[in-house]
Amino acid sequence: MIIHGARPSPFVRKVIVFAAEKGIDVEVQTAGFGRGAEGYMKGSPFGKIPVLEDGDFLLCNSTAIVTYMDALHPGEEMIPADPRARARTIWYEEFGDTVVQAAGQKIFFNRAVAKAMKREPDLAAADRAEVEDMPKLYDYLESVLPMSGWLVADRFTLADLAAACPIINIGYVSDQLTAERWPRVAAWLDRVKARSSVADALAAEAPLIQGLLNK
Repeated sequence: MIIHGARPSPFVRKVIVFAAEKGIDVEVQTAGFGRGAEGYMKGSPFGKIPVLEDGDFLLCNSTAIVTYMDALHPGEEMIPADPRARARTIWYEEFGDTVVQAAGQKIFFNRAVAKAMKREPDLAAADRAEVEDMPKLYDYLESVLPMSGWLVADRFTLADLAAACPIINIGYVSDQLTAERWPRVAAWLDRVKARSSVADALAAEAPLIQGLLNK
């Protein structure tokens, strides 16, 4: 099974970690910005990442990919079967993929990616997102995190993974999230990053991140 994409992408990281949690072996092939192997070019009609290549089966979009993986390897599903837990998991994935990512992209792109792409960074937009948007999102997470430390079902699920992935990227270029102001969120993020599946993914992407930050 092949995952086409760039490891530092929150969406690609989500799929890589999800596969590891499900015990699925994947090969990661670099792709994006209209460049990549044949499987990527065929599987991503709009140039998005990640793309899954499973034999002759091609699938684009991280949500679609993890849904496929969860069904393909049943067991302790990362998307819980209980109706309320499942619904909340889908909400938290949407929260991470759209709400957090919208703010986080302004911060991470302008502080880390723009120069590598030879584009002028909008540092003012990054600063505004950090000051105006992210505190509201951290406040929200602080208010909804259960005492168990996991967002849904008292265990690590897609909810935690999807919500954490864009925040991890923000943390590469921002030290705003502190345990003093958001103790539950900080502890939750540390707990997510400590999982072997996440730690392995972060170790693999570290050279790429360092290259971006050194541009």
